[in-house]
Amino acid sequence: MQLNFPSYEFRIERKEDSLKIYDAFRRKWVVLTPEEWVRQHVLAFLVQTKNFAASLIAVERSLVYNTKRKRFDVLVFDKQSKPFMLIECKAPEVALTTETLIQVCTYNTVFKVPYLFISNGLSHLLFSLNEHDKYVSESEFPTLN
Repeated sequence: MQLNFPSYEFRIERKEDSLKIYDAFRRKWVVLTPEEWVRQHVLAFLVQTKNFAASLIAVERSLVYNTKRKRFDVLVFDKQSKPFMLIECKAPEVALTTETLIQVCTYNTVFKVPYLFISNGLSHLLFSLNEHDKYVSESEFPTLN
């Protein structure tokens, strides 16, 4: 499926009766679900288009919120190794709703990043946390300091 990102090259193979894509961040083949397709495009966008260092990006890791185990999609660190941007990926058929924003904001109570990015591959929403601890919509993608 064509997404609203530049065109990138990916390693895709049919393995064990399903399509798999190689995730260089996790160093393994993963099932190519619609959400994974979006996640891989987001990762390629960060590294190939925005020139973020791959070493500053964590993919699909666990976090604990209110004693519950959750899993974030992508966390970008700044050059001082402080959490910088939390990213939530959804499948293209999943609308980006207030629920999606609440989900990533909830995860952000753990990380306290200045930027949130949500994408379903077709639509993208970027927010920053202002000096009054309110999320405001942004139009320009941030650069790392």
